[in-house]
Amino acid sequence: MLPGRAVPQAECRRMASLPLQLPTLQNWSCHNCAGCCRQHLIEITEAERARILAQGWTTAEELPPGPPVVWFAGWPWKKRYRLAHRPDGGCVFLDERGLCRIHARFGEAAKPLACRVYPYAFHPHGKSVAVSLRYSCPSVVGNRGQPVPRQRAELQRLASEVVPPGADRIPPPLIARRHQVTWKQFDALVEPFDRILAKERLPLLLRLLQLLAYANLLAEARFDKLDDRQISEFVDLVTGAIAAEFQTAPERMDEPSAVGRLYFRLFAAQYARKDTVATAEAGWRGRWQLFRAILRFSRGTGEAPPLQDVFRPVPFADLERPHGPLPSGAVELFTRYLRVKVLGLHFCGPAFYGFPVVDGWHSLALMVPITLWLARWLARSAQRQVLELADIEHALALADHHHGYNEALGQPHARRRIRQLAESGDLARLLVWYAR
Repeated sequence: MLPGRAVPQAECRRMASLPLQLPTLQNWSCHNCAGCCRQHLIEITEAERARILAQGWTTAEELPPGPPVVWFAGWPWKKRYRLAHRPDGGCVFLDERGLCRIHARFGEAAKPLACRVYPYAFHPHGKSVAVSLRYSCPSVVGNRGQPVPRQRAELQRLASEVVPPGADRIPPPLIARRHQVTWKQFDALVEPFDRILAKERLPLLLRLLQLLAYANLLAEARFDKLDDRQISEFVDLVTGAIAAEFQTAPERMDEPSAVGRLYFRLFAAQYARKDTVATAEAGWRGRWQLFRAILRFSRGTGEAPPLQDVFRPVPFADLERPHGPLPSGAVELFTRYLRVKVLGLHFCGPAFYGFPVVDGWHSLALMVPITLWLARWLARSAQRQVLELADIEHALALADHHHGYNEALGQPHARRRIRQLAESGDLARLLVWYAR
């Protein structure tokens, strides 16, 4: 629900009645790790602020000094509020057991909506709502808990609070920079992404290269003069041609260019950061340290400077060495991650900085080498030369914390870099290079 706007009951009923498209391959239940309470800024509505203040919290109940809710953005006449945080970045309502004090005293319904929704994400999809999940949650990464389809009733209730009025009238994301189509045509053009990813008999690298080729063809095509039947024929024609051309993954490919590696390191640095309320309030000293670290990532020589505590200084050269075969479970993890993001429309449109499908897919594909690079860094930090599944799971959680939610990754310069990586062929080379 949009903050500050009263929604008529009839409108709420209509929003609640929109059917949900749920990821059938994903499980999730909360395991009380409290990671989300320690790394997220929780914005609340004016009504939630008033409710929390009326609950009568005091420092005698182990809340730190100061108000539990703070003004963090907006003009004085249009303030935006968030939950306060401890010096270590944790929410003020997080108790010593890692549990929420609001939940414990007043029940889950009393928690802010943002807390109740996480790790789910709801994205309008014509006359339905696509549901995705954030892989910054370790339980999502580990596929632990109850199958998502069994949670339909609760998710339907959450959707009635989250999905804005008129969501069924939102047009589909662009396919490329200027390609607007209907929802039916959009579904036909996007369907191959999940269909090809689901072909688990094919190597993951081959599936990704096929879909890069498909996305490149989407970028070059024009759909404004094609009807539904012609678009369906186009999809069948190009996917068949791509399958015939890409039958085996390349054993070797040219190394990424110097510019491609530079852009990759800058993206990797962004995904390796840990931005919390505590780091945001670090002042000029923290900003200066971050600036120096980015300069070292730009050069790519010497040691990679740790951007959070889980990393140790490791030579950049070590992070370029082959890691050998992926550990058991890694391909399943990447496949599930990519499919959940595609099926949930979590990679394009309003859910991803307004990116068209083509740019959004290129950004999503880049997550694979980014994750493998961060996993290498985690392994080397632990003085290991071989990747373990836990390294990849941890790296994916770190990276997905930013993917689609870090404003820097949606800026024009980031979009230009993604396009240049794709158009130059460096994105394909990065996929092959970091799969070694």
